[in-house]
Amino acid sequence: METEMSWQKSSFSGGGEQCVEVARHAGEIVLRESDDPRVVTRTSRDTFAAFIQGVKAGEFDQFVR
Repeated sequence: METEMSWQKSSFSGGGEQCVEVARHAGEIVLRESDDPRVVTRTSRDTFAAFIQGVKAGEFDQFVR
């Protein structure tokens, strides 16, 4: 699966191994944790866009405080 996709990390991850990576594959968004890349989660582009909007709006801030 890795060779088919171009994984992207956030510039805020600091280049470490404790981050979420994102890629596009077959019309979906796929996510994985860099410290265990075998576990991949798939979602639609619309669902991922709604999640990103929620992150930007601060709806998930309680998880990082």
